[in-house]
Amino acid sequence: MTGYVLRRAGQAVVVLLLVTVIVFLLLHELPGGTARAVLGPMATKDSIEQFEKQHYLNKPLPVQYWHWLDSVLHGDLGFSYNQNESVAQLLSERLPKTVLLAGVSVVLALLIAIPLGFFQALRRNKPVDYAFTGLTFIFYSTPAFWLALILITVFAIHWQIFPAQAPQGNFKDIISHPEGMVLPVATIVLVSVAFFSRYVRSSTLENLLQDYVRTARAKGASTKRVAYRHVLRNALVPVVTLAGVALPFVFAGTLISEEVFNYPGMGLLYYNAAVARDYPVLLGVTLVVAAATVIGSLLADIGYALLDPRVRYTKG
Repeated sequence: MTGYVLRRAGQAVVVLLLVTVIVFLLLHELPGGTARAVLGPMATKDSIEQFEKQHYLNKPLPVQYWHWLDSVLHGDLGFSYNQNESVAQLLSERLPKTVLLAGVSVVLALLIAIPLGFFQALRRNKPVDYAFTGLTFIFYSTPAFWLALILITVFAIHWQIFPAQAPQGNFKDIISHPEGMVLPVATIVLVSVAFFSRYVRSSTLENLLQDYVRTARAKGASTKRVAYRHVLRNALVPVVTLAGVALPFVFAGTLISEEVFNYPGMGLLYYNAAVARDYPVLLGVTLVVAAATVIGSLLADIGYALLDPRVRYTKG
């Protein structure tokens, strides 16, 4: 088990280094050059030369990468001249809010999707299975922004149960007004449940056809015992992996939800930066999300090994 985790951790470090290379190359592909893109089209020649000297942009490419990587490792992700604040400070203010929104949404989605997909598999080709399958396909195919607008129209405008705008302020202000979190969380949960439940259903159906299920039934085990004692655990193995690598999907949902409900998280920061062409913020968010995706994949591998003991003996 220890060797398996160390191998996966080593692979994660290599992937993170490749991510930094990609982000660094993107930084040098900005329109007009890095200095012009960061300082804006009105920047003078002297200010551009000073910026390039300050950030080693007048040095060879390997030297530039080393200094940029050293700055990133020390928490310096650049400076937003549009907001007159460092990117690291902006992310430190917004990231906990996005983690709260995404974390609550994913946990609720899994708590709903796992029993739902498992129940559908046990009732395969029954009317209830067709009903839930059709419902999940509707939510899965519905654009997140459209679903958010429907929720606002129904629950905020017509019924006036929940506010149309998410709570504002710092982290404490947000958690002190949970009613404002209902609609943003519901938007992500409804889309994510449809995403996860389909995998739970297919994984459960695949395990129901395995030899160990037929053997357990031949020994006299009840269908309920086989399903909950044997099938459920094996069916969750691919779901754990999926949950770990689904971070980009979740972030896309939070970005849309945050923009529609004006939630002051990292997704809204990314959207506003894209509109304002605030490249340092865009690259900083991209780097953080990529790093979080790699870490999530590593945690998924560890969870996979815990659920399936055979993994710890593999050499790949």
